Amino acid sequence: MHKTILVTGATDGIGLVTVKMLAELGHSLIIHGRTPSKVEAVANDIEQAYKVDVATIVADLSSLSAVHNMVAELKQRFNSIDVVINNAGVYAVNETRTVDNLDVRFAVNTVAAYILTKDLLPLIAEGGRIVNLSSAAQASVDLTALKGDKPLADGQAYAQSKLALTMFSRSLGLAEQQKGSDKVIVSVNPKSLLGSKMVKTAYGIAGGDLSIGADILIRAALSDEFLSAAGQYFDNDIGAFASPHPDALNRGKVEQVLEMIESVITANAANN
Repeated sequence: MHKTILVTGATDGIGLVTVKMLAELGHSLIIHGRTPSKVEAVANDIEQAYKVDVATIVADLSSLSAVHNMVAELKQRFNSIDVVINNAGVYAVNETRTVDNLDVRFAVNTVAAYILTKDLLPLIAEGGRIVNLSSAAQASVDLTALKGDKPLADGQAYAQSKLALTMFSRSLGLAEQQKGSDKVIVSVNPKSLLGSKMVKTAYGIAGGDLSIGADILIRAALSDEFLSAAGQYFDNDIGAFASPHPDALNRGKVEQVLEMIESVITANAANN
């Protein structure tokens, strides 16, 4: 069945491979990226190669106001979206502080993904899905660092931001399920050390075949095996649903993380 699918961070890495594979399947795409010229180039290439409908949207996900503007634009332009794949993520960067004075890993990997998940839910079609890109790297979240008041090394910031994403995906996914909704929110580790620019920069290795990660994202977005996956975590290192970090199963810790994310969003809104 034909779907309209938004993929964030779709101009390189797993995101780019994913949109090409989705286009080959005939789906309509909304391609997100940070750089207008790159977004347009990818969109033009896909339109010419696959003859599918391609829309574009540009936003710097490290800016929370830009994320909110992106949500508003999507709601204005589209009556519904079938699938959102929150693929965009950062690890090692030259500047770790954002315009909102947050750690860029928490801003992009956690808070932006949270806003896109929560605020786009009303736009998601019945039976639609939100697939959030997690990681095997998961570490207990330091709430002070999430707030932006404590610097962390790249690896720690990344691992904590991905656990926070996994925690809110589980919480929001289970909440949808409890409401009787058939919209699925699921977190997915696409497989460790795939050959993305992030992995090459962080670890200095070529990495594995990106299509492995794209394939599981597409399965999570479209296949029947994820029909009942609301709130679950899929670990593609083992090729199965699995338990995430224990903190993601701890209701108290999950609530603390969600409250801090909401606090960061509220504080940012007050300052803008």
